[in-house]
Amino acid sequence: MDVSQALNIINDWKPNQIETLADLLPVELINDAYALSDTVTLRKRKLSLESLVWLLVGMELYNDKSIADIVNQLDIVDREGKPFVAPSALTQRRKQLGEQAIHDVFQLMSKRWCEQANFAHWNGLTLLGVDGVTWRTDDSKENSDAFSRPKGTQYPQVRMVCQMELSTHLITASAFDDYNVNEMVLAEKLIKDTPDHSLTMFDRGFYSMGLLHAWQSAGTERHWLLPLKKNTQYTVLRSLGRNDKLVTLTSNPRARKLWPELSETMTARLVTRNINGKTFEVLTSMIDPMRFPAADIGSLYGHRWEIELGYREQKQFMLGERLTPRSRKPELVRQELWGILLSYNLIRYQMVEMCFALKGSYLPYQLSFNGALAHVMRLLVGLPYSSPGAIPRQLKHFYGMAESLILPPRRERTFPRCVKPRPQRYARNKNTVHLK
Repeated sequence: MDVSQALNIINDWKPNQIETLADLLPVELINDAYALSDTVTLRKRKLSLESLVWLLVGMELYNDKSIADIVNQLDIVDREGKPFVAPSALTQRRKQLGEQAIHDVFQLMSKRWCEQANFAHWNGLTLLGVDGVTWRTDDSKENSDAFSRPKGTQYPQVRMVCQMELSTHLITASAFDDYNVNEMVLAEKLIKDTPDHSLTMFDRGFYSMGLLHAWQSAGTERHWLLPLKKNTQYTVLRSLGRNDKLVTLTSNPRARKLWPELSETMTARLVTRNINGKTFEVLTSMIDPMRFPAADIGSLYGHRWEIELGYREQKQFMLGERLTPRSRKPELVRQELWGILLSYNLIRYQMVEMCFALKGSYLPYQLSFNGALAHVMRLLVGLPYSSPGAIPRQLKHFYGMAESLILPPRRERTFPRCVKPRPQRYARNKNTVHLK
């Protein structure tokens, strides 16, 4: 059975529709997040700390506009008869908000959205993907001191690892640090946020017996799946079928020193699949052949590519290929990165609700992110200035556009993937003549 057919269709139910901006990001949830980091304000200001969350969302969705224009366009300021806020006050308020507060807002909002999204499942498991991405920062002195520069680049960079639910593209957890920090170190921080009864798919670069053992041991049915890394040593215990084996992996003393709970051996399952004459092998912790057929596992790993598409949606579509955050200080860079993830989840959850409007016939990844982004941006600008009587009509039109966002079936790859050569400053002379 094909994996896409095995995914459970979203049930036919629909949450409460939004009526104001506060329904998209509830103020009480923002206040709960601020309480976790002891972020409080005693003075009544024109730009409250609650409104700063919407400022960060606007910075990502309207990244071609100045911060002052975003404040007034979204109407998130307590005007008191004055239509503008000084730009210096905006930076000062962002510094007062800090990184931890917006991190807590992201965690609480993501938890609520994930609970309401009613995820699709494969054999009773939620499909997750983990992969890394880098963000370059502004070339300021503060950023240069805080973040490393990769060799041959001009900008300090931040390394980020995210965990994504693959049917909705909702980011469920994330961790980031300096560029020199290894991706597996960041992935370890995601273990505590991984839900039970889930299957997490990794790239082959995340192969670490200590990490995989900790991942599956931290809860109930926290399975993993990744391609077999070259030169990986294993011992075959027994054959479970054609192209399906139960194997034993042996850890080395260094891994057991880094991961004290790691045993000397670990049992895994090796599934082989032939595609166009090429052999692909994947390792997984799903060792029950009756519940998890080998044919389904072999075709399952292709869904990991959804997280790569999610990163493209963030950088290319939502940020308009503006790959450098505008913040010039490290603490504001980190704050802005959490704002990027929050904004992306905000759009993605509205696409989940659009699927509810389609009566469960489609999954969110089958809708156009670029089209949904355009509709949400228009809705955010129009709602603050709409009369109460006009809001239901706008919402009906907003969800009615869901059918126009359905994507056609994806085409199969025409040519095999290949590594592109790095661009050179000078053209190569192919007709060179050796001097005698």
